Amino acid sequence: MKYLLIIGDGMADYPVDVLNGKTPLQVAHKPNMDMIASKGCSGILKTIPEDMEAGSDIANLSILGYNPKKYYTGRGPLEAAGMGIDLSKDDIAFRCNLITEENGVLIDYSAGHIINDDANELIKCVRNNFGKPGEIDFYVGVSYRHILILKGRSYTNHILCTPPHDVIGSEILKVLPKAKTSVGESTATLLKKMIGDSKKILEKHPVNINRTLLGKRSGNMIWPWGPGKKPNMPTLKERYGINGVVISAVDLIKGIGVYAGMKIINVPGATGFYDTNYEGKADSALKALESNDMVLIHVEAPDEAGHSGDYEQKIRTIEDLDKRLIGRLLDNLKGEYAIAVLPDHPTPIKVRTHTKDPVPFMIYSPYVKSDRVESFDEVSVQEGGFGLVEGEMFMPLFVAIKP
Repeated sequence: MKYLLIIGDGMADYPVDVLNGKTPLQVAHKPNMDMIASKGCSGILKTIPEDMEAGSDIANLSILGYNPKKYYTGRGPLEAAGMGIDLSKDDIAFRCNLITEENGVLIDYSAGHIINDDANELIKCVRNNFGKPGEIDFYVGVSYRHILILKGRSYTNHILCTPPHDVIGSEILKVLPKAKTSVGESTATLLKKMIGDSKKILEKHPVNINRTLLGKRSGNMIWPWGPGKKPNMPTLKERYGINGVVISAVDLIKGIGVYAGMKIINVPGATGFYDTNYEGKADSALKALESNDMVLIHVEAPDEAGHSGDYEQKIRTIEDLDKRLIGRLLDNLKGEYAIAVLPDHPTPIKVRTHTKDPVPFMIYSPYVKSDRVESFDEVSVQEGGFGLVEGEMFMPLFVAIKP
């Protein structure tokens, strides 16, 4: 038995007024998802515990069967693992965005989805100014997504750092890092100083001067968030007896895969944006299934559209996922397989950030009885045979569907 787990990041939504009160999932032309729904069984999955933040890190840990209250230590160490960074036990890893600040306001969490070449030059500049060998280092990632590591016992993760995509339009001074306890004061002070000083060096950088001349948003400030230490997690092989593969352009998802003992496949042209290589992901998944039990395919594009508040783009990303990836998979799958499709969390157009609402999910398997659901969307699945499922129970449900 082979397993395909397809995650459309942030794909779920609220009703949109200009769509006559329907969601992008309801409006999108997605015959392959609807076919899977009609032949499989659907339900609603609660991926975010009530007392935790609505992040992709927590949601995807839940989907893979890891209770985030037990295994989650922060987003930073997960992304670091996805970039191949080996952490020591006392290291604190942060996700570090390049953002756009104007007149004291955070206006863009992604610096206009800055291209890799521009971002690389800016992060190298930041490293040269703030890095200290063996103590403070910056690692270049993809686009606006990078990593900051604070090494040694003099630093702590007893601090509160706000995800930048949650505070678009906010005054920088009101959302800066702060200490949870007195233990975190020195680390919070360091981060605030680096954030403030980064603008002084980045706004004058030739890359940003050129971006401004071209009418693009500049990456004129760094924004560390998601601090945490290295987690300790059992592998999927240890828990479920299966070998897994991750296909994603996003370091966070790769990092979760690393700690879950999964192989990472990097697909050329997979960007984590609207122009990602859907066909390449499908082909790589088919190849990986020849020698592995399960493939997780993650697509970031719907989430980016949600953060941008662009309902038309979100519909397009759903349709691309359906036709160019899922359709290609279904046309070429052989033998017995189970396939599941779901978002990790909603990223509604109205709020432009993640929410804790349960998400629709569906599973097809030769050994699961189909229900009456004919379409895959937030409303239709409420009549699904699985009902409401707690996040960490999804994986046991998915892989346990056998004769």
